[in-house]
Amino acid sequence: MSRTTRRVFLMSIAAAGPLLAGTVTARAAQAAQGAPKLDEKDPVAASLGYVADTAKADAKKYPKHTKDQKCANCVLYQGKAGDAAGNCPIFSGKQVAAAGWCSSWVKKA
Repeated sequence: MSRTTRRVFLMSIAAAGPLLAGTVTARAAQAAQGAPKLDEKDPVAASLGYVADTAKADAKKYPKHTKDQKCANCVLYQGKAGDAAGNCPIFSGKQVAAAGWCSSWVKKA
């Protein structure tokens, strides 16, 4: 019977770490793809003035909004360039439209 030393055990864990992290990341990406689209009538979305089309943002209520402000160029947007929708940490578990907008918009650097 072979005896596993602490050193061998720690090296095994270190080797398995990236594999486990890759699995977790892949599962998160799969979950994001299957996430439902955010409804404009959602209470959080409505409180932040979210619209799926930035051109439909309420100009009277949000006078600083401009038509070039979109979820796709917001620092919070987690979708890839060219995606129609992506995750936003404000609306966890739901995807926002890349062409959408809300009052939490912050320009991506």
